Amino acid sequence: MDLLALADFNLVARHGGFGKASRAAGRPKATLSRRVAELEASLDLRLFERGKRALKLTEEGRALFERTGQLLTEIDETAAAIASGGHSPRGRLRISAPLLFSQIAMGKLAAGFALKYPEVRLEVTTEDRPVDMIEEAYDLVIRVNPEPDESLVGRAFLRDRLVVVASPNLTPDADGSVVPAVVRGPVRQNDVWNVTTPTGKSRIEVNPILSLSSLVMVRDAVRMGVGAGRLPVSLVSHDLAAGTLVHWGNVEGPDIALWTLYPTRRLLSARVSAFLDFLREAFPQGTPDELAAYVGK
Repeated sequence: MDLLALADFNLVARHGGFGKASRAAGRPKATLSRRVAELEASLDLRLFERGKRALKLTEEGRALFERTGQLLTEIDETAAAIASGGHSPRGRLRISAPLLFSQIAMGKLAAGFALKYPEVRLEVTTEDRPVDMIEEAYDLVIRVNPEPDESLVGRAFLRDRLVVVASPNLTPDADGSVVPAVVRGPVRQNDVWNVTTPTGKSRIEVNPILSLSSLVMVRDAVRMGVGAGRLPVSLVSHDLAAGTLVHWGNVEGPDIALWTLYPTRRLLSARVSAFLDFLREAFPQGTPDELAAYVGK
C-alpha cells in the first residue's frame, strides 16, 4: 500500500472533502483526488461516495480511516521527534474522564500536565457514559469500574470506597427507625444500606427524600443535615476529620476503581505515556487518602 496515498486519503477524510483538505494542506485539489483514486484502485474498494455537494465515507472507507488515522499521526510525531533530536511529547491529547473525578481533580491535573508539557494540546471532556474511543477520536479514557473490553487495555490507578456519612445533628435511632437520605440517581423508596462498622455489620433503612445528579451535590446536601448519604471517602475525608460529618459505616461491596484505558491496536504515543506517568506521580499508591490530599492542596 502506498503510504503517501494513504496519508492523502486520511487528509481528505479528516477534513470532509477534497476542497477543504486542499486549502488546509496547501495541496492541489486535483492531486488529492488522483491519489485517492489510485488508492481505491489498488485496494479495489470505493472509499468515498461522491455526491454533487457532499463527500461521504463508505463503510470500508470509514473502517480504513479509523484504523490508520492515529497510526499515521504517531508515525509523523515519531519522525518529528527523531529529527529534532528529542522525545518531548507534542500534539493533541484527547481524554474522557468521569464527572466526579473531573470536578474534584482533573482541573489541577490538566493544568499541571500542561505546564510540564507545553507542546501537548490537552483536551478533556467529562463523560460518565462509555464513549467509543475510535469513533470519537479519544486517545485515553478514565473510567470507574469498567466492564471488561478486549479492545482496550489499561490499569487501575486509584481506588476509593463508599461510606455512609451524615451531619452530627442526624443520628440513627437505636430502634432501627427509617433514616432520611440523600441519593444520586433514581429514588428507591424504603431502601436498605448494608454497612460494616467496628462492631460488625448492620442495616440502615433509609427513605430517600432528595435525589441529585452529582455526588458533590449529595455531599453538600448531607452537610446541611437533610439526610445521610453514601459517598466516596476521598470526597468527605476532610469533613470527617473536621467533625462536620460523622461516619456511620463502610458500604459493603467492592471498592471503587478508576482505570486508564486505551485501544489495544494503537501504538502507545508519547503523549499518552507522558500522561500515564504523570498520573503515577500524582497518585503513587493509588489510595483514597492520596486523592483526598491532592484535592485538599
